[in-house]
Amino acid sequence: MYLLLGIGVVIAVAYFYREIVVKGKRCTSKVKLHGKTVIVTGSNTGIGKETAIDLAKRGARVILACRSRQRGEAALEDVKRESGSNQVVFMPLDLGSLKSVRSFAETFLKTESRLDLLINNAGIFMQGRTEDGLGMMFGVNHIGHFLLTNLLLDRLKACEPSRVVNLASMAHNFGKIDFDCLNKHKALGLGTSSMNVFQVYSDSKLCNVLFNHELAKRLKGTKVTCYSLHPGAINSELARNTSSILQLALKPFTIYFFKNTVQGAQTTLHCALQEGIEPLSGRYFSNCTVRELYEKAKDDAAAKKLWELSESLCGLS
Repeated sequence: MYLLLGIGVVIAVAYFYREIVVKGKRCTSKVKLHGKTVIVTGSNTGIGKETAIDLAKRGARVILACRSRQRGEAALEDVKRESGSNQVVFMPLDLGSLKSVRSFAETFLKTESRLDLLINNAGIFMQGRTEDGLGMMFGVNHIGHFLLTNLLLDRLKACEPSRVVNLASMAHNFGKIDFDCLNKHKALGLGTSSMNVFQVYSDSKLCNVLFNHELAKRLKGTKVTCYSLHPGAINSELARNTSSILQLALKPFTIYFFKNTVQGAQTTLHCALQEGIEPLSGRYFSNCTVRELYEKAKDDAAAKKLWELSESLCGLS
């Protein structure tokens, strides 16, 4: 009897966790986007692709900004088919290359007259170096998006009210910014062990949140707003560059305890579309709800220092 009762409790808790925590809230905005232009980075797969499909369904002109031409063009056909829209365009963007980021921005500004929404969605979970000699996760997850946003800010201001959405992660809670390491090695950390890779990933996500914090301060007086967010634990391709052993170990958890990509896109869509959240510019969201941050994630001095260092590394200063 007690065994059956115990099993029943476990099943009930698991069901509650999956229904409330895993599935989470949904974006309820009914906003249409006809005449609006959106960029979604890393939109050839995962929550970026689902985000692009949703925005295209709402009538937006959607730019799929992806590194792989082959995967990007395949995603282009998928997004067009699933959204029923022909207002979807693929443009190559490698966030690990400052040259590619500049080329993308130059082409976009020449060929597109509007930018109403920039969704910095792409992310990577692996060590290594970018072609510019930056730590891979620092370069792709932070610096690439930092440069892209800055190069497109004037167009966002010209089309205001507009928004920037920065995908972070609750992993930022475990992050730290070692400015000495950044100055010496242009990386958030060195080493390739699993624990080290997770630490550097967490550090890069803290960079995303601090970037969003400082960006909001610099956008005061405009009608461009910005938001960072945790999409949830997602069953996506983020871990595709990890070891096969780790992927195998995670598989049972990803099936039952991780959100699918549609569920994982909901907080992104909330930040992109929800009416009335403009006064919350610079804030951090999870499960379609604004959340409080630890002090290190809203440290004015650290955010300013990171911004200035990023400017220097990008050649913007």
